[in-house]
Amino acid sequence: MIQILPAIDMINGRCVRLTKGDYSTEKVYHEDPVEMAQSFERAGAKFIHLVDLDAAKKQGNNYDVISKIASSTNLTVQMGGGIRDTDTLKQVLDFGVSRAIIGSLAVKDPQLVFDWIKEFGPEKIVIGTDVMNGYIATDGWHVTSDKDINSFVSTYMKNGATTFLCTDISRDGMLQGIAGDLYQDLQNTHKGIQLIASGGVKDMTDVVKAKDLDMFGIVIGKAIYEGNISLEQLFN
Repeated sequence: MIQILPAIDMINGRCVRLTKGDYSTEKVYHEDPVEMAQSFERAGAKFIHLVDLDAAKKQGNNYDVISKIASSTNLTVQMGGGIRDTDTLKQVLDFGVSRAIIGSLAVKDPQLVFDWIKEFGPEKIVIGTDVMNGYIATDGWHVTSDKDINSFVSTYMKNGATTFLCTDISRDGMLQGIAGDLYQDLQNTHKGIQLIASGGVKDMTDVVKAKDLDMFGIVIGKAIYEGNISLEQLFN
């Protein structure tokens, strides 16, 4: 059964969306992310995908909101943005985050992340694989590394990682459909990978496509907020 993860991206305690990770494209969709999360749960959601864009940019954080979402709902919380050290990881797990997404750090300090996978368990750590033309991007997608996605994933799986959140940056916030070919290729190449699709979801056909590809999960943001997908469709 595919995990459906409605997305809430946060800046200054508000629910926003960016296009291709560009902060200048910020659009506010809701003033209260907690209320938003509760409405997703009422509609039938079991999971939620939270991104702390302030923490990602090293400009404060939204931890009070995230902990409130974790404590005031029964949603399984997956969260990313700004987790750069063990203390921060422990903090977010302690206030109820079930899965922490590690992105840039997974490229910059792999040994630390390998250690986290051993210490906290692979079910707690999601490796963020943000892809630009086949290579992993870091630093809010502004820097493209020299790590190609297949060798990156392979190295992490050898070190115990199981779950990967894969975003095709060129599609993020564009409502042009998910990167089906990329996901199919990753699943064929890396047996046993738990792959979560992110970026580009246009409508329900993308959700069906991800399900048909037997993906572990799919993150849906803008398509919900722009009304391309109704919550009723999604959870029934």
